[in-house]
Amino acid sequence: MFGMFKAQAPAFDLTPRNCLVASLLYCMASDGEMDQEEIGHLLSVMGPNATRQALDNALRYCRATPAEQFAAAAAPKLRHDQRLCIVLNMIDSAMSDGQAEPEEQRLVMGFVQAFGLSEAELEPHFRTLTAKNDRAVLDR
Repeated sequence: MFGMFKAQAPAFDLTPRNCLVASLLYCMASDGEMDQEEIGHLLSVMGPNATRQALDNALRYCRATPAEQFAAAAAPKLRHDQRLCIVLNMIDSAMSDGQAEPEEQRLVMGFVQAFGLSEAELEPHFRTLTAKNDRAVLDR
């Protein structure tokens, strides 16, 4: 009887844009805090046509669906370039506050594996994102 109260994953169409939003939400929540930089990044990738309802749907889905289950379900629905785009945005979000926390790193690497990407493929992009997010160089 108490199973009726268990959270059910709402209907959530795994479009490439929705997959990006959900992936970023998982990334933002992985370290237990949502920084302003991460929220700004999420809003920017949602685009100008984003609605509060779309964000609420994504949040409900993410609360009810483990990240690993989502990644496994999303991977076959996405092309290689879409999977790469999502992971790079996750890395950018995780590093937006200066460094990726261990929880964020583990989550991203789980998505890398689930999405069939390699560390060698990501390395040049990672170097670029590291340089982009190292704003300390501006104060030296």
